[in-house]
Amino acid sequence: MTALLSYQTALLARSQRWLPPFILYAVFLGIGVSSGQPVLDSLGYTAAALLPVAAWLVRICVTNEPPAARSCVSAAVGPGRAHLAALLIALTAAAVLGSLATLVVTLISDPVSADHQTRVPRLPAGAAGLFATLACALLGTAVGALTTWPMLRSTGRAVPTMLLAALLSVVVTGSPAQAAVSGLVTGSRSGTVPMPLLPLAAAALLTAAAIAVACALTSRRSP
Repeated sequence: MTALLSYQTALLARSQRWLPPFILYAVFLGIGVSSGQPVLDSLGYTAAALLPVAAWLVRICVTNEPPAARSCVSAAVGPGRAHLAALLIALTAAAVLGSLATLVVTLISDPVSADHQTRVPRLPAGAAGLFATLACALLGTAVGALTTWPMLRSTGRAVPTMLLAALLSVVVTGSPAQAAVSGLVTGSRSGTVPMPLLPLAAAALLTAAAIAVACALTSRRSP
């Protein structure tokens, strides 16, 4: 599995297809986050903006190889393992990107509540923001896994479905991502730091299920 992960990492790095989602994420943060804003509000925005980026990274990693190359890899290690490696690299890239963004946002934001009246401890706020970011990275990976090959073959259907699913994952009540982000926003209003451990656990379970379904289906369909 280590060789597969290294192979997928090299594919992603050399393709430079990661640049558009990374740039888009930077633009989102440049628009929505600035120095001196309440830390929990900024961290909530940082986490929410990562979800569609994570889904996009999944699509990039899954479609990086030409069909012939993918067939060779699948024949050598099995289609399910090959697909799993691509999904794990996409998740890792999203998690690393989100973690770095969370660190920067935590450092530049003002450790106060939304009304600037209550001090918010920076370290616990950063930890809460990191948990929310990881929850969004996980759920974005699940969205990507369920809206690209082998689940959906047509690009004309897959891309709009991915975008719609990513949006709903952020705004629909009951979504782990929505719970994590809204918890940060609510905590900012009261000046308390929520730890979104339950949303993170729920996102991990949903993502594991989505990856399992996608990998199982990959074994039954040819590129």
